[in-house]
Amino acid sequence: MELSRLSALEADPRLDGLPYDLVGVGLGPFNLSLAALADGVPALRTVFLDAKPEFSWHPGLMIEGARMQVPFLADLVSLVDPTSPWSFLAYLRERQRLFPFYFAEQWHLSRREYEDYCRWAAERLPNCRFDSPVKAVRWNGDRQLFEVEVPGQEPCLARHVVLGVGTEPVVPAAFAGLLGDGGPVLHSEEYLTSPRSPRTVAAATDITVVGSGQSGAEVFLDLLLRRGANPGQRLRWITRSAALAPMEYSKLGLEHFTPDYTRFFHALPERVRDALVPSQWQLYKAASAETLAAIHDALYERTTAGGDAEVEIVPGTEVRTARRGPCGGLELHCAHTPTGAQYALRTDVAVLATGYAPRRPALLDPVHDLIDWDEQGRYRVGLDYRVGLRPDVTAGLYVQNAELHTHGVGTPDLGLGAHRAAVILNAVSADVLGRTVHRLPETTAWTTFGRPRSATDLEPGRRDEPAALPAISVPLA
Repeated sequence: MELSRLSALEADPRLDGLPYDLVGVGLGPFNLSLAALADGVPALRTVFLDAKPEFSWHPGLMIEGARMQVPFLADLVSLVDPTSPWSFLAYLRERQRLFPFYFAEQWHLSRREYEDYCRWAAERLPNCRFDSPVKAVRWNGDRQLFEVEVPGQEPCLARHVVLGVGTEPVVPAAFAGLLGDGGPVLHSEEYLTSPRSPRTVAAATDITVVGSGQSGAEVFLDLLLRRGANPGQRLRWITRSAALAPMEYSKLGLEHFTPDYTRFFHALPERVRDALVPSQWQLYKAASAETLAAIHDALYERTTAGGDAEVEIVPGTEVRTARRGPCGGLELHCAHTPTGAQYALRTDVAVLATGYAPRRPALLDPVHDLIDWDEQGRYRVGLDYRVGLRPDVTAGLYVQNAELHTHGVGTPDLGLGAHRAAVILNAVSADVLGRTVHRLPETTAWTTFGRPRSATDLEPGRRDEPAALPAISVPLA
């Protein structure tokens, strides 16, 4: 066992009766970022728990050639502390890959290398523990501490808890009950890990991909490129979106993924925020222009010398119902939004690239009544990512990637992960140590999202209310 892990176990607060200052539940990239930054603050006692035996990140989508949609600087720490030993460049140095990476000139990493980097950090950080499923979080009012329960272990007492439990796949109502039974439907989350991976669907004569985000585009492209084993296979790509528009990636457009925009969005009225997020789908839910171009190139190549692409790409189409066909496969009943036409399709396999949504974990059930839920049953989350709790609760509960409704489109973006972790760590350290530990930038965007600095006030007594945005929704499935 590494010396760092030995020292961490010897200093385990459960052995001396003292609480942790911070307990993280879940170890995806966001809580891993927090663990890496917290490792640089030895005065804080922290531990991060995950049920998995080791770090993994979307193993079902480790498609050959798939790349990240954020630059490599969006690692666990660099946009807060580029001198950290847990940076991607430090990983490259240890792997003896600095010169190959330098010559590769890759601004965007492969998804496989990003996961290996995260695993490298998770295996070495002394405050990360796997095989530690959290069963429940309880409140000890007498001690004003959370009790984090892990089966077979003493409860972890915590002054602050950070939830990083991730999101779960969204399954459209039309496919309810058809997923997970070994049948002809799978979510893209398990595209490479399900028994119905491309290796087993290669024999299918008709495959339908539902959803036009990045996952849908990658799955469709992968099936298109793999189809050499079955040249007669028909591929279909269906989406409710009006068009296969690329993700917004202009430099000023990307300023929506800055702390400046997060602060602006958080200050908006709830009704405005709820209307704004769906209208911004092209900022965070669309496919990259590079992937769409690769699809077009593959189709062009297949039709060279009179070849037949055997492909259908159908936007503006909603799957209303799906059921098993009498001879196997699926029958999809669809509606074409622009024309109102309704029709049926038969397919052997459907891959649902229909996205993810935050989940309210059952482990919070014991403290449900302590939480200040909004009218839609969502967390009320402060600018520092702290969940609103009952006034008599002095400990802190924080969330990562569960605050799209309060913090905007940057919530799931890895580029804001380190900054969010630093904001949370500053809040915890201010409470425990009486000081913050990271100096964060005051300005991060050229764009002024709110009132211009040069603006003048309206006459006294007059106040214009924010305009209510239309409830625009351009779903991607």
